[in-house]
Amino acid sequence: MWRSFQRWRGVVLVVAAIVATAWLAVNNQLILYIHPRYVVFTVTMAALALVLVIASFLTRPNHSHDEPQSTLQKSVSISAGILAVAVAGAMIIIPPATLTSATVAQRDINSSAIGAEAQSVDDAAEASDDAFAAFTVLEWSSLLRQTSDTSFYANKPVDVTGFITSDADDPTNVFYVSRFVITCCAVDAQPIGVPVYLPDWQSQYELDDWVQVTGEFLANPSSSSAQQIALAPAVVTPVGEPAEPYLF
Repeated sequence: MWRSFQRWRGVVLVVAAIVATAWLAVNNQLILYIHPRYVVFTVTMAALALVLVIASFLTRPNHSHDEPQSTLQKSVSISAGILAVAVAGAMIIIPPATLTSATVAQRDINSSAIGAEAQSVDDAAEASDDAFAAFTVLEWSSLLRQTSDTSFYANKPVDVTGFITSDADDPTNVFYVSRFVITCCAVDAQPIGVPVYLPDWQSQYELDDWVQVTGEFLANPSSSSAQQIALAPAVVTPVGEPAEPYLF
C-alpha cells in the first residue's frame, strides 16, 4: 500500500494543481493572481504538464523493491501530500480574495510610476472631454504625480471607480479612490489612487467600499494632507466590486 501511495502521490499533486489552474482560468479568476497576458501561457503550460504526467506514469517502471522508510518519513510524506491537495482544493472551493486597504497600508500608494501604461501630461493636454471622462484611476494618478498645476485640471471631467483607502495625513477629510496595478502577478501589485476631499467621509462610507466618484480636481482644501490636488466630488455612488478589480 505504501509503494502504491508513493507511486500515485506525485501524479495526484500535479493533477490537483492543474485542475485548480484550469478552474480559475475558466471562471476568469486567474487574473486575480497573474497579469492577463500570462493566462494563455499558464493554461498552456498546465495542459503540457498534464500530458507529461500521463506519459511519465505510463512509462514508469514498477519497482518491486523500494528502500524502506521510517514511520516519521512516511508521516511527513503523507502530511505534505494531504496539505498540497488541500491547498489546491481550497483554490477551487474558496473564491480568491482581492487585495484590500490592508495591503495598501503596507505598500505606499502612488509611490512609483507605472511604466508604459502611465499617462503623460503632454498627451493629456490634447485630450478631449470624452477622453478625460474615460480616464481611470491609473491615468489620473499618473498625471497627479507629474503636475500639481491647478490650471491643467480646470474644467476636466473626472469619473473614477475604485475602493476606499484613507489618507494617512488627513484620514478625516481625505480618502483615495484606489486600485491595484499588476505588472506580472499579485505579488508585485502596486496601489494607486486619486485623492478625494470629502470631510467626515467615514460617516457615509467604510474602508474598502467600492465607489464611483465624479467631479473635478481643485486645490486640496486640507491643510494636513500632503496631496496638493484633490477631487471635489459631485457624486459618490456605492458600486459592487468589478469582475476585474485590478488595472493592467
